[in-house]
Amino acid sequence: MLDQKQVQSYHDKGYLHIPEVFSDEETDLLESELDRLVSDWAVTDKGWSGPWREKYMDEATEKESKLTAMHDLYFYSEAWSKAVTNPRLASAMSQLIGPNVELHHSTMHIKPPETGHPFPMHQDWAFYQHQDERYVDVLVHLDDTSHENGEIRFLSGSHKSGALEHVTQTSDGPCTPHLPTDEYNLSDTVPVPAKRGDVVCFCIHTIHGSHINQTEKARRLVRIGYRAPDNYQLAGQSLGRPGLMVSGYRSPQKNQGVFSNAGPA
Repeated sequence: MLDQKQVQSYHDKGYLHIPEVFSDEETDLLESELDRLVSDWAVTDKGWSGPWREKYMDEATEKESKLTAMHDLYFYSEAWSKAVTNPRLASAMSQLIGPNVELHHSTMHIKPPETGHPFPMHQDWAFYQHQDERYVDVLVHLDDTSHENGEIRFLSGSHKSGALEHVTQTSDGPCTPHLPTDEYNLSDTVPVPAKRGDVVCFCIHTIHGSHINQTEKARRLVRIGYRAPDNYQLAGQSLGRPGLMVSGYRSPQKNQGVFSNAGPA
């Protein structure tokens, strides 16, 4: 799926744009299923909390800014179940992570029109902490992205610094994890616009963020997380939950038994 130059670029920069992973027909189906999921299951609210909001948005925009999100689309949709196990995508992940690749989660991120939620600089590690860097986040694009609708932006090479301490507490209480706004700025990042059907992938330690959606159309992405099955999770989203193997084999780890099939008590 990937040539050696692409693999090396990922390891050097911490991110990689892979064009045309999904065909037009596949993307059309994913798009229609996403719209159905939004109608039936997703939640639209204020999104991420924290003092960064005043840094990224003026007062009027901050009051209006929203985010539409939901987790684990493949629990609800056959099309998205096929998407997260797509052979082309799984092949690419095996080249970046290693031969054994486990699905960790998926999350919908939709920036509504005109005031769609920006994202402050952060590492995804802060949301689902893992032992090492063998974790790749994949952004499946259902819309073309650009500066105007808030394409993903990366601090190139930042993954080499490993996991960083994030702001998680303010004088008003807990907030969504993000890096200090006086130390990390979107102006220092590299924009990575992509076309619908493309994916943009990045290391769990790569610092990234995005601007607000200023257009009259929603910007729709779905993030899929993949990891090496022996990359132990320390905290955060989906902690302790096994995922599907999309490539290779899960070998037993120390003191690990067969996964329980017990339901709720």
